[in-house]
Amino acid sequence: MNRIHSLLLAALLCAPSVLSAQSLGTVTESASADLQKALAELAATQQQIEAERLPLAKQITALEQALAQRKADFAKAERDQANQLTELNALKAEAKRLSDEVRYVEAMLTEYARALRSRLNFVEEPRYAPVFDAADKAAASADLSPAEKFTQRAALLTASLKRTEGLLGGEVFEGQALDKQGRLLDGKVAVIGPVAMFASASGEAAGLLQQELNKADPTIVSVDEKVDAASRALVTTGTGQLALDATLGNAFKLSALKVSLYDKLAEGGLVMIPLLGLGLASLLVGFVKWIQLTRVRLVSEADLQKVLGHVEEEKPEAALAHARAIPGPAGELLTAAVEHADEKKEYIEEVLYEKMLGARVKLERGIPFLALTATVGPLLGLLGTVTGMIATFKLISSFGSGDPKLLAAGISEALIATATGMAVAIPALLLHAFLSRKAKGIIGSMEQTAVGFINGVHEDEKPTFA
Repeated sequence: MNRIHSLLLAALLCAPSVLSAQSLGTVTESASADLQKALAELAATQQQIEAERLPLAKQITALEQALAQRKADFAKAERDQANQLTELNALKAEAKRLSDEVRYVEAMLTEYARALRSRLNFVEEPRYAPVFDAADKAAASADLSPAEKFTQRAALLTASLKRTEGLLGGEVFEGQALDKQGRLLDGKVAVIGPVAMFASASGEAAGLLQQELNKADPTIVSVDEKVDAASRALVTTGTGQLALDATLGNAFKLSALKVSLYDKLAEGGLVMIPLLGLGLASLLVGFVKWIQLTRVRLVSEADLQKVLGHVEEEKPEAALAHARAIPGPAGELLTAAVEHADEKKEYIEEVLYEKMLGARVKLERGIPFLALTATVGPLLGLLGTVTGMIATFKLISSFGSGDPKLLAAGISEALIATATGMAVAIPALLLHAFLSRKAKGIIGSMEQTAVGFINGVHEDEKPTFA
């Protein structure tokens, strides 16, 4: 129909020009023929449409059914996907939990290995070193799966259980140890708890074992013959007496620290010779001065009054006899005062002052040496410290600072010299203070005696001594 209308419209539009060329009848016939042709085409098209309508309807119905089926399948797929996602999340959570458990087990194995290594007896370390190395390599390997790592590291647990079973009743195994001369001997080691005993294969050495600094192998410690014999019998036969150390090895370490006084002083170096000489000299001087000052007798108030009484009674012989009976500088001072009692007070005072100056020199003789010792002792100790540190720095520059034994000599010299200097200076300082105070006390007593005598003699009643 649309096509017919288009043809009619085109005919109408073209009508003026056609009318000008043809007649109206011709146009009518042509239009009628076109109309018939168009109607025929329309009828054919309608028949074709009618013929194709049913199959197309069936096809559309089939497609709609297929679409509905696809939608149902899609909804089912979405439900399956949601279920699978839920399962996947659950599997991820389970995998994370298992991974955390694996890491926890690995951490526990690492901690257990570290604790077991610290609890091992030093003689057991060579036996279990390969097991620890294999466990460490398995833990650090990136090519192994967690299951393989756990299998290889579990060998450490098996070795630990076997060790625990062996320690319940003691364990004897082959081992090596150093003797006193530093020779490495082969033999057997018996480990019972914290105690390790050794007997060489040749029978030369036996005893308890201890670990010394900077030595990879244990050292045989010979306590006494009984302990050595018991160690040899226990290691060889498996039965015998057991030597126990309640200090878990600390007794050996403490005994190794015990050094004789001579060895300690010898470690101080050459500066110890003048230091010790100075200390002994100060002690000798202090002892002599202490005896000297202690034996000095002072003039008491009764002695002074008795002498003054003899002087007032004009008995010079009795006064001199009593004054000379007092030993020491105090008696000499009182004797000189009695001998010049007939002089003027100014003259007596000069005489007594001269006597006190002489007595002061005698009483203080040797005391300045103590002060000198108290001053020089720390300086000598400091000199030893400097020389020791110089030796230490030379060793460090030559051998490095890795081996502490190479540095022990210089450090010992430095510290021992300093300590000895202070040990010499402190007693010398104390002796100097005590003896100086003692000497000043004697001189003060003599001054008091001189003043008392001068004040006790009356100038207008001077006796004349022949």
